[in-house]
Amino acid sequence: MLVTHDRFMLDRVSTVVVGLDGFGAVERFADYSQWESWQREQLAAAASKSVDGNRRPRSGGDEVPRAAAAKKKLSYLEAREFATIEDRIHEAERVLQARRLALEDTAITSERMSLQNALSQLDEAQKSVDALYARWAELEHKQA
Repeated sequence: MLVTHDRFMLDRVSTVVVGLDGFGAVERFADYSQWESWQREQLAAAASKSVDGNRRPRSGGDEVPRAAAAKKKLSYLEAREFATIEDRIHEAERVLQARRLALEDTAITSERMSLQNALSQLDEAQKSVDALYARWAELEHKQA
C-alpha cells in the first residue's frame, strides 16, 4: 500500500489505485487518471442534485451541463461489455492469483518443464488482467 501526493510516482509504481471520494464511496481503478474522471463524475452528480428548479448548480455554473452534453455514448455492445468488465477483471485476477500460488508448489519448482509452463501461464494471466484493465480504462474514457 502506498499513500502519496506524487501523481507521477503513483502511476509508475501502482497496479491498482483505491480511490476515495470523500463521501464514503470507494472504488478500484487501473490508474490515477481513471480515478480523476470518476471523481469529476461524482462531483458533477452531486452538483446536479443541488440544482433547484431553474437555478444553476452552485458549484461550476454552466460547466456541468456542457460536460453532460459533450458526453459520448457507448455503443450497445460496448455498454454490454462495460457492464460485465468488472466481473471479468475479478475472474482474471482470481486466475492470476491461482497461477501465483501454483508457483509455490515444490513439485512444479523442482521440475524445469513444469516450472516453465507455470511461468508462461502466469505471464498469460498477467497479460489478460492488464488487457482487461486497459479496455476498462478505454471504455471509461469513451463514456466520460
